[in-house]
Amino acid sequence: MSALSAAAEDDGDIFAGLAALVELRRQADAREEVLVRRARGEGLTWAEIAFLLGVSKQAVHKKYGGSRFERRRPGGA
Repeated sequence: MSALSAAAEDDGDIFAGLAALVELRRQADAREEVLVRRARGEGLTWAEIAFLLGVSKQAVHKKYGGSRFERRRPGGA
């Protein structure tokens, strides 16, 4: 268990716990973005990614869709 996870679960210091929780959420969001980008690059569909994340296809496409996550086709097509 990471120090952040331990701090988030500690009932002693509510301020430290909440701060740790915020940082864990930031790290998880950043890692999710990297993995979604990789998944798209490897050819997974938005529906497949959504299934793996436990959300709707529309939700994942709204959050990550657009030119910076779309697969690039050779020749710019």
